[in-house]
Amino acid sequence: MRAYEDWVVEAEAKGLKIYNVVLQNQIDELEQTELALLERMAKNLKVMRESVNAGLSGKRRSASGLVGGDAAKVEERRRTGVTLIGERMSGAMAKALAVAEVNASMGKIVAAPTAGSCGVLPAVLLTVEEVLHPDEKELLGALFTAAGLGIIITERANVSGAEGGCQAEIGSAAAMAAAAAVELAGGSPRQTAHGAAIALKSMLGLVCDPVAGLVEVPCVKRNATGAMIALTAAEMALAGVKSAIPIDEVIDAMADIGRQMSCSLKETAQGGLAVTPTGRKIRTDFL
Repeated sequence: MRAYEDWVVEAEAKGLKIYNVVLQNQIDELEQTELALLERMAKNLKVMRESVNAGLSGKRRSASGLVGGDAAKVEERRRTGVTLIGERMSGAMAKALAVAEVNASMGKIVAAPTAGSCGVLPAVLLTVEEVLHPDEKELLGALFTAAGLGIIITERANVSGAEGGCQAEIGSAAAMAAAAAVELAGGSPRQTAHGAAIALKSMLGLVCDPVAGLVEVPCVKRNATGAMIALTAAEMALAGVKSAIPIDEVIDAMADIGRQMSCSLKETAQGGLAVTPTGRKIRTDFL
């Protein structure tokens, strides 16, 4: 079983970034050229940008009517210059909501790592872009770093809400986004690991309880909070804050928590918010 620690050690020994190690790994495993892989990732980045813009327009609505327009509301408030958490964080929140709303309205998104958690990574990545103005190659590198961590999480645990709860979806997305943000900001390979661990630890135990069985409530808003956690974790890691528990052990803990979690709390809509009085009413009205 692979470990993210192995990639950190290799990157440190060779004076590389995590994305260099991940990219070479994918070249070897997929038997594709570096150019082909970069072009494929560039297409993902393009879709991420497009989904953010589509969601921020405020025109997307889900078939149920439960989701749509919230990203535009947050973006409008951000533009007033009066926010409790600052322009950048508000912008990231709006972007995360935007992509998740596009997904709920059957639009085109990048599953990162899943459709239900698709808003976290693009929100964080594009927010860091606004601050640091990296070039395209650096952005693609950050996406490979995120993807590499996603590979490790998938092998050591899972990214499925039906198997591991929402910690496996939004939690994994937050960890991936934190690692990408740290590397994009010039952090070391070790700091990407700390950022990812801090983010994922903050999401452990999160249940998957979709109201009416739809990936809408509370899923869309959890993308926004996941992006906030990812940025917070990245900022701590870049400041030199370390996770007491290594990322691979945090991933293993997430897998163990998922196994212990009741099936009613793993995407079955049989527990949590889905069975509150309002949740039941929404289900009855929708069906």
